[in-house]
Amino acid sequence: MLAGAAALVLPSTVAAQDADDDQASVADTAEEQAETPDSNVIIVTATKREQTLQEIPVAVSVTTAETIERAQIRDLKDLQTQVPSLKVSQLQSSANTNFLIRGFGNGANNAGIEPSVGVFVDGVYRSRTASQITDLPDVQRVEVLRGPQSTLFGKNASAGVISIVTKEPQFEFGGSAELSYGNYNAIVAKGLVTGPITDGIAFSLAGGINKRDGYLDDLGTGNESNGRDRWFTRGQLLFDNGGPLKFRLIGDFDKIDETCCGVVNLRRSAASNAILAIGGQIPNPADPFADVIYNNFDSSNDIENWGVSGQADYEIGDFTLTSITAYRESRAITNQDSDFTSADLIGRNFADVGLETFTQELRLAGEIGDRISFLLGGFYFNESIDQSNELFFGQDFREYANLLIGGPVTSPPNDFAVDQLEGTISALTGQNYLNQFFMPGQGLTEAYTLKNEAISVFGQVDFEVADGLVLTLGGNYTDDSKRVSTNVVSSDVFSSLNLTGIGRTAIFAQGLATQVGSILNLGRPATQAEIGGFALAQPAIYQQVATAVGSFADANASNPAVNPLLALRPLQFLPPFLNIPNSVEEGKTSDNDFTWTARLAYDVSPYLNVYASYATGFKASSFNLSRDSRPLASDLAAIQTAGLATTNLTTGSRFAGPEKTEVAELGLKGNWDIFSANLTFFNQKIKGFQSNIFTGTGFALANAGEQETFGIEFDSVSRLSDSFSVMAAFTFLQPKYNSFPNSSIGDLSGRDVAGISEFTMALGAQYNKEINSAGDRIILNTNFYHEAPVQIADGLPGFISGGQDAAFAAARPFRRQVDELSASATYAFGMGLELTVWGRNLLDDRYITTIFDSVAQSGSISGYANQPRTYGASVKYKF
Repeated sequence: MLAGAAALVLPSTVAAQDADDDQASVADTAEEQAETPDSNVIIVTATKREQTLQEIPVAVSVTTAETIERAQIRDLKDLQTQVPSLKVSQLQSSANTNFLIRGFGNGANNAGIEPSVGVFVDGVYRSRTASQITDLPDVQRVEVLRGPQSTLFGKNASAGVISIVTKEPQFEFGGSAELSYGNYNAIVAKGLVTGPITDGIAFSLAGGINKRDGYLDDLGTGNESNGRDRWFTRGQLLFDNGGPLKFRLIGDFDKIDETCCGVVNLRRSAASNAILAIGGQIPNPADPFADVIYNNFDSSNDIENWGVSGQADYEIGDFTLTSITAYRESRAITNQDSDFTSADLIGRNFADVGLETFTQELRLAGEIGDRISFLLGGFYFNESIDQSNELFFGQDFREYANLLIGGPVTSPPNDFAVDQLEGTISALTGQNYLNQFFMPGQGLTEAYTLKNEAISVFGQVDFEVADGLVLTLGGNYTDDSKRVSTNVVSSDVFSSLNLTGIGRTAIFAQGLATQVGSILNLGRPATQAEIGGFALAQPAIYQQVATAVGSFADANASNPAVNPLLALRPLQFLPPFLNIPNSVEEGKTSDNDFTWTARLAYDVSPYLNVYASYATGFKASSFNLSRDSRPLASDLAAIQTAGLATTNLTTGSRFAGPEKTEVAELGLKGNWDIFSANLTFFNQKIKGFQSNIFTGTGFALANAGEQETFGIEFDSVSRLSDSFSVMAAFTFLQPKYNSFPNSSIGDLSGRDVAGISEFTMALGAQYNKEINSAGDRIILNTNFYHEAPVQIADGLPGFISGGQDAAFAAARPFRRQVDELSASATYAFGMGLELTVWGRNLLDDRYITTIFDSVAQSGSISGYANQPRTYGASVKYKF
């Protein structure tokens, strides 16, 4: 099978230790590995201690620096084509990327939710996706740890970990420079220089830019979207004089300034027809891959990240004391045309999110005798989030609402349907609402703050109970507290109306006029004057009629067939907000949990290792920092009793409680002379999974009762000759909701989880041959990534008013299948110059990554399309 797949595949992310290579040891440096990419030895730090990939009894995939270079991996989003168990998607802005491992993960878009997949760079935790997207500078390797890793990584890793390890400064002068040009005028330039300052101090300095035109043509603005415009710089100092102390200082800064991310329409509705009627344009749902979008202003992304960190390692006999201290700041300023049409419906959707994070880790590792090794440590986390948002109606929204209400298309526009509605509501309420509905500039002004402090104490011990048989026990206690405050003000007058109560008044008035007119034999409804006269002349009969009509009105005020005002509820998507803290909701969470790992590993032979493990994971409560944040149903009665209930207040998801993960795993790791392979069977559950679903204007955050996945993971490397190797990896997943009764689209209990492909595969091959005495080499590289067809979403919340079946039916037609082929060809001169031609997604495979309810367009569906074919050439010089 592997030989037959050789024409399709890409350098694997995995290699194993050659059991016959006695001189290869943990002492091999990462730099030596990088220089010999075909070596059977890869050192990883998945357990925060250096071990070879073959001997570490953990489900981990490793992508080496050479693979990153040959496969033209630009950022973490490209990494999924190397690791089948990893799913990466970019959503509504350049600052939002979602990571899933084994089908588990969340956190994108909503700053109040910590991701279930933790991202670490040189041991420093990056808490939000805005600080996780950047070009990968001077990377040594990327480790993807599959399954809960809370024992050693704390509350940030209930579904897995992505650990990026960069190269240390070298005491020998050297570096590299690279320039690449591709289609869409893509320019990537990167440089690295490293060398000694003194005998005991070395430095490195890296920097780069990444620019590209957008691949989406915005026919509304006349510009392009989904381009690249980002740069980074990174400096390091290393103190290492051969003594017991080693210290590494890192500082970095990166900036993104892009127009992103374009949305296509996948299903039109009556609302879509209204947009077209007022002169707006919408992408054609019959051709979602035409790479054409419509907006009336560019969606901007201005993102900055910077940080400093210091790692000190001090050897005390057989022990090593390690301290990692870091401070980071991230700020993302975005403004999005959220109606995704050329009509000016949503005139502004502005967000300014700032994060300040301080982390401190201290750990002691070492060995006791010949059979015991241990690690003991503590971790402190302190973060503050300040977020402000503005969502305002544009100039066309009133005319758009006029058409939806029933007004005709006129030129110039005549909003008489809205005028009539304002007059009717004014008459029914006794208040003046003329010229107050759907006016430009009305909307929401929002401010959120979140403070998070956590501390963890963790430890792990490995005990070799017999030759080749190792028992591992580990535990982590985490205490996490959050407090949040909001100041959200709605100026949307129409959304502040109680249409049920006003409709009840209308039903009563109409019913009373009809009944009195019938009693008086008028042949028509009675006027107010006639009703008043009847009440004076026949008070007893009037009271009977009024009571009967009132009972009917009470019973039918919430009946859309009787109360026509209820049909206008889709236009009330910015209702008054109940802020926290308040007398019922304190806006605080306090969680603590003990997670643990138990594992037994055995060296069956010098060529084969097996292990069985059971581990638990934990992620603390998360707050819903969005305009769809609503009180929990359990708090509603107390809120109403306290007189805090705002008009149109509904229950929902103010916050979601903790996630708790458990996984049982059986793994085999084998390495023979020309073939190495890893096979893992697992069953993983998350109780209280924090489901975060985009609703069109905000997010529905809720705890799923339990999500479970059975899976099989396999990866292999076949070294068919000194110059030719073939790699294959696949993941089989069967995810389902064991219990999820209160999702935003109803009860999902017993259903398969949408969006997670059952079968994912990565195949790869590399030919690396020296062709002359000068040391020149030809390097050919290819890979094929496949995801089996899968329904993209379980359902859509915007259709739930028609029942759960309607929400399911709306999402059912939208499926995703991925077949991406990439390749590169390099001529590497022995003197350090390399010339490369490359292409990603060479088959131009197109698919929809995500779907959601179109903003302010009831019954319409929007989505994000993947990136088309890219290709180019690069020149690189290493010295």
